[in-house]
Amino acid sequence: MATFREAREALLFAYLEESIEDTEFTLLYDLNYSQNYEFPYWKYGCFDLDAMTDDECKTEFRFFKNDVYLLGEVLQIPDLIKCPNGIIVNGIEALSVLLKRFSYPCRYADMIPRFGRPVAQLSMITNQMMDFIFNEYSHLLADLRQPWLSTHNLSNFAAAIHERGAPLENCWGFIDGTVRPLCRPDQNQRVLYNGHKRVHGIKFQSVVAPNGLIASLFGPVEGRRHDSGMLADSGLLQNLSQHSFAPDGTPLCLYGDPAYPLRVHLQGPFKGARLTPEEQQFNKAMSQVRVSVEWIFGDILNYFSFLDFKKNLKIGLSPIGKMYIVCAILRNAHSCLYQSSTSKFFGINPPQIQEYFNP
Repeated sequence: MATFREAREALLFAYLEESIEDTEFTLLYDLNYSQNYEFPYWKYGCFDLDAMTDDECKTEFRFFKNDVYLLGEVLQIPDLIKCPNGIIVNGIEALSVLLKRFSYPCRYADMIPRFGRPVAQLSMITNQMMDFIFNEYSHLLADLRQPWLSTHNLSNFAAAIHERGAPLENCWGFIDGTVRPLCRPDQNQRVLYNGHKRVHGIKFQSVVAPNGLIASLFGPVEGRRHDSGMLADSGLLQNLSQHSFAPDGTPLCLYGDPAYPLRVHLQGPFKGARLTPEEQQFNKAMSQVRVSVEWIFGDILNYFSFLDFKKNLKIGLSPIGKMYIVCAILRNAHSCLYQSSTSKFFGINPPQIQEYFNP
């Protein structure tokens, strides 16, 4: 199918050959003029990852050049990706388009010089790759039955957290909720408004391990929902009751803030206005290690800064929840390759990237 530009060139040629009259030319030329801005993408060459330096790849894609190829391999991205409109694109190029889009709050027009493709194609390629990663690997954030979350590893996580000063000896990870601000919607503003943060947004519940990986991610839910409500809807407590044990059968737990209820597999700080010095010291020590969950939330936004530009996050126009989940998966991949501040803090190495995606 001819593009608008090709159609206008054909009309101009027909007009010069006097095959059509002035009125016909004017009418058809206007009908074949796109309402969107037309950028001269044809002036730029095709995308070539091999021509880029490691520094360029790390800056634009958040991964070194060889690791972009490795990421495409472990994600089992097909050699050719076919978009719904019939466009066929190389798998590594499609992955690079996705990484470039999310690495910084850029516009598709800003990506044209790098990829030599029109805005419409870049948008379709991004959505196609996002759907692929979400459909194939979102289960890694939905179920604790992962090889790297074996009972032996959970015991090692608990020992590492205890060695960093945590009074609890059976705490293997941390749970917290995060609010992702959005552009103020035209409809359902009350549903999405979070009174605590004073923003419109969506919420996620995360479970993080001391090796720097996100073990579980539930959401998105409406911004006004309470953390305890998310916990009930997520089914996490049932999941923990089946899998959160040491090799000898000792129950292991997560640690959260005061918003969460106290359960065998879920612990929190002491509450109340009159705490004993021992209780205050307990809360302080656990708070000093629990801050690692905030580091991981920060990593997602630092490496994939597009998610932090709320003016472009419009509910109903973009799959914002899916974007965050896909970026969390990519952030886990980044941690497997380069570690993270959390894994270095606790001295626990994440699994190899091949082991994480293809157990």
